[in-house]
Amino acid sequence: MSTQTSTRAGSLDRFFGITERGSTVARELRGGLVTFVTMVYIVVLNPLIIGTVKDAHGKFLGGGQAPALAAVAAATALVACVLSIAMGVIGRYPFALATGLGLNAFVAFQVATRMSWPAAMGMVVIEGLVITVLVLTGFRVAVFRAIPAELKSAIAVGIGLFIALIGLVDAGFVRAGSGTVVDIGVRGHLNGWPTLVFVLGVLLIAVLMARKVRGAILIGITVSTVLAVIIEAIGNIGPQTDATGKVVNPEGWALNKPSFSGKSFGAPDFTLLGNFSLGGGFSAVGIISGIVIVFSLVLSDFFDVMGTTIGLAQEADLLDEDGQLPGIQNVLLIDGLAAVAGGAAGASSATTYVESASGIGDGARTGLAAVTTGVLFLVTVFLSPLAQFVPSEAATPALVVVGVLMMRQVRNIDFSTLEIAVPAFLTITLMPFTYSITNGVGAGFISYVVLQAAVGKARTVHPLMWAVAAFFAVYFAIQPLKTLFGIS
Repeated sequence: MSTQTSTRAGSLDRFFGITERGSTVARELRGGLVTFVTMVYIVVLNPLIIGTVKDAHGKFLGGGQAPALAAVAAATALVACVLSIAMGVIGRYPFALATGLGLNAFVAFQVATRMSWPAAMGMVVIEGLVITVLVLTGFRVAVFRAIPAELKSAIAVGIGLFIALIGLVDAGFVRAGSGTVVDIGVRGHLNGWPTLVFVLGVLLIAVLMARKVRGAILIGITVSTVLAVIIEAIGNIGPQTDATGKVVNPEGWALNKPSFSGKSFGAPDFTLLGNFSLGGGFSAVGIISGIVIVFSLVLSDFFDVMGTTIGLAQEADLLDEDGQLPGIQNVLLIDGLAAVAGGAAGASSATTYVESASGIGDGARTGLAAVTTGVLFLVTVFLSPLAQFVPSEAATPALVVVGVLMMRQVRNIDFSTLEIAVPAFLTITLMPFTYSITNGVGAGFISYVVLQAAVGKARTVHPLMWAVAAFFAVYFAIQPLKTLFGIS
């Protein structure tokens, strides 16, 4: 290695604190790649969610009479690129960002249907500005520090179960049942080659990690993808759904067909950038209803990110001896600005991705991993077919195995004490059961302050916990409150 190369490597190490956190440049690059592979599905999925819904004026996102899916995909990839790099360089942690699932569905089906798409994206921008102000005033950091250690562990465990469920569902291993809420495979049977790819991927990654093989997750994803390509080439399995999203082949590939057939490269379409209206939403639905929409977006985004950050930091062993994340202000600031950027770009609110746990599980500990993920999203902006090549069945096994790793935090929870056990249990179970980190955090906070007060420990509860619990009570009761006060 030349002196110049050695100097560059040393500067990189010092800037990101790679050696200090017990990692290596190679491990960070690999971790960033793993995170990218497990979350790049958003470039395909986000257009299907927000790009196929008409606004109150009968127009699709972009203002046309037909879905502008290519423009949504380009904006989604660009936002993920810029924000992930920003988190890596400024936040210095291995947390990648992209359009938030759940939030994008809320914007599409509950906001845009009541106003124009530019107005809906304006509401997202306002939500991001509110969160950014809460960070700059120190409120968001103060809430983070007020959360008891055992609830932080419960949040980490809940996120572990949540991402495991995401993996199982996205791979089609678990689906909606006919006689049950959920069922295994297709009508209770594990049919289809894609399911076999997923099962083998989970077992391969688990075996490699048990044998302490470096890069186990990346190896597992790569081998599974190669297997999927071979199976598709021989058997011509095809996708589960048609162009409209209707299931036509239950035993097909869940999201991406592992083939370049029918996929073409082209210049990215950036026509959505800047297509938002800050005041349009309030003009369309009124001040009160507009405030309710912004409040719902803020509360969901605020605590979704809070829970995700805690869970990822716990898994990466980045919290200090007091259970706090050093430099949390920068992390939360980038995340607040991500919501602003997502709305301004027409891609919906961007947020820290729980799938970052896959890169962390593969050894990522610093911002270099997030930068790597961001650079790969930049490539995706121009080479979109690459984002549609790795099937869910090959990528999601990583989420299941990482879910197992995050479950280890359960040992820090005292389940023998009910005033701790109940909030922890509600936090852990409601995240996967309701498909929402926010719901789990909210139920945990409310039950925690109620039970602490019930056993005479009200004074030990941080005042901010009381305030946040009250906010969550309003959040959960928002629909009956709107009905009570006649708000549409």
